[in-house]
Amino acid sequence: MATTAATIIDGMRPESIGRTLGVGLRVAGRMASQRLARRAQTSGAAPATDAPAGQSEQARQAAVRATGKTAKGVARGVGGFLRPFRRLGAILWLEVTGAFFLIFMVVSASFMWKNRMSYAHGPAHREFVASVAMMAVFLYLGVSSFWRARKR
Repeated sequence: MATTAATIIDGMRPESIGRTLGVGLRVAGRMASQRLARRAQTSGAAPATDAPAGQSEQARQAAVRATGKTAKGVARGVGGFLRPFRRLGAILWLEVTGAFFLIFMVVSASFMWKNRMSYAHGPAHREFVASVAMMAVFLYLGVSSFWRARKR
């Protein structure tokens, strides 16, 4: 696990994390200032009636496009910031599930050991065969989970 974390940290560029956070904060600041300006405008005096109605619709459409661009920028910034953590989380998930599968394999191995005398034709032959099958399946799942975590 220590080598995996070291590899992730060595592979990261500090400039990309700082740039991502900076862009996200600037976009969030612009969004907040636009909302505050809009609130102050609507809570102020009555709107002017000399402006044509088409112009306000165009302004609204431009604001919608700007908001869409802002949302996309924030999503890209957050995605870029969380990318290394997503990789680390996937590796950690695979290792934890592999450990649980190996625990179940040990439990089924204990059942197999308990019924080992009935391996050929005894009173507990079915239990022995079932525990061997379960042990094989959980061993495969545990080892393959660790193998996939190692490949990431």
